[in-house]
Amino acid sequence: MTASAPTAGRAPRPVTPAGLAYGAGAYTFWGGLPLYMAATAPASALEVVFARIAFTLVTCAALLFVLRRWRDVGRQLGSGRRLGATALASVLITGNWAIYTYAVISGQTLEAALGYFINPLVSVLAGVVLFGERLRRAQWVAVGLSVTAVAVMVVGHGTFPWLAILLALTFGGYGVVKSRLSTAVSPVASLGAETILLLPVSLAGMWWLAASDQMTLFSHGAGHFWILVLSGVVTAVPLILFGAGASRLPLTLLGLLQYINPLIQFLIGLLLFQEAMSTGRWAGFILIWCALLVLMVDSLRAARRNPRPRHGP
Repeated sequence: MTASAPTAGRAPRPVTPAGLAYGAGAYTFWGGLPLYMAATAPASALEVVFARIAFTLVTCAALLFVLRRWRDVGRQLGSGRRLGATALASVLITGNWAIYTYAVISGQTLEAALGYFINPLVSVLAGVVLFGERLRRAQWVAVGLSVTAVAVMVVGHGTFPWLAILLALTFGGYGVVKSRLSTAVSPVASLGAETILLLPVSLAGMWWLAASDQMTLFSHGAGHFWILVLSGVVTAVPLILFGAGASRLPLTLLGLLQYINPLIQFLIGLLLFQEAMSTGRWAGFILIWCALLVLMVDSLRAARRNPRPRHGP
């Protein structure tokens, strides 16, 4: 997701209490998502994803009806370029949802948290590979530390962190695609357009689950039904908070707030779900945190030298 940058030469947005509340609220909401995912049991990861698509569309439709912003969806899907980018964004966010849901439901919340710690580094590399940006020395140090962290985890923990890497790549890719789309469309309309394209997948998937007797939506009581229905609200609310925060905060500060999300996920996995942390995994996490600290300090220094906000996921 991206925020609109001010026009060149305009002073950066001032930090306001409302902007901080919206931005921190969005990332805190996303950080607590493992608690919601755990509550969806015994639904499979696939059912949660299919339900999330359908009920997110319902939620977006209700909001767009109240706000009278359906024309925004038409603008999002009205041209070949935007339609193609929206379709790619839909594929990437669906993959991200599926991997994340599987990670939490299968007891790998710590690896999901690692993926979102790695995500800012993926954004940095995307700037180099896709947009020809040059990395500063500190950014190269951060990238080197992150690569070392993965190697340490492979050797010390015994497994390659596939889920974390895939989460970082899908969400990082989603951010890149969204950054290339027009920011004139509201976040709700943008998400609504994506879920419209995904609706056939959701309906086909739910039909397959029902036909193979794997659907739990209607067979495990009203409480379970409404928990899955809430997936639409759970998806839309933090997005709305993020949009409100992005319009009120400098992008540098918004980028720093994003670390609230994986930190909360890490604490949930470690303290509440009591997932195992081997020595190798601890070493890898510490190296990633060092990389992020280097990246954070470098970003703050760059922001002081050039106060104009930049586009970013």
